[in-house]
Amino acid sequence: MRILGIDPGSRRTGFGIIDMQDGRTAWVGSGYIRLQGDDLAMRLCSLVESLQEILEIHRPETLAIEQVFMYRNADSALKLGQARGAAIGIIASRGLPVSEYTATQIKKAIVGKGNARKDQVQHMVTAMLNLSATPQEDAADALAVALCHAHTARTLTRLNATQASPLLGRPGRSRRGRLR
Repeated sequence: MRILGIDPGSRRTGFGIIDMQDGRTAWVGSGYIRLQGDDLAMRLCSLVESLQEILEIHRPETLAIEQVFMYRNADSALKLGQARGAAIGIIASRGLPVSEYTATQIKKAIVGKGNARKDQVQHMVTAMLNLSATPQEDAADALAVALCHAHTARTLTRLNATQASPLLGRPGRSRRGRLR
């Protein structure tokens, strides 16, 4: 499965593409899109055009994107939400599934704690993908989103396989047959 991770922004949007196969993840590409234009509408247009190009080149099968959290400045949060909406719209228009994760979920999946610093996320992304250099901050954040989705998908697959296994016995019973 090829995953496109997006770290949305109103000035720069990070992207990261990874492949997940047989429980392993591999780096495909990453970077950031500098949104061009004097006003928000033009910046959103440049985001859509850049994402269309990334979709054509890398052909991801799913999108994972960071959810909006409240900034100190409501105007910044609204602009971020609009950039996020534009990214989700272009992906959804192609019929690709979209998964959303909070910053805390992403940091827990990558670093192990929800209040991890940016440099810790960068370090872990570099190590997990066996990269030769540390990715730029926005790109590292987007790769972290993609890795979070890969981990979540892997865990859900294992859970579904475990629940479907006839060897586990009936739910609600201990090994001795008594209710828990």
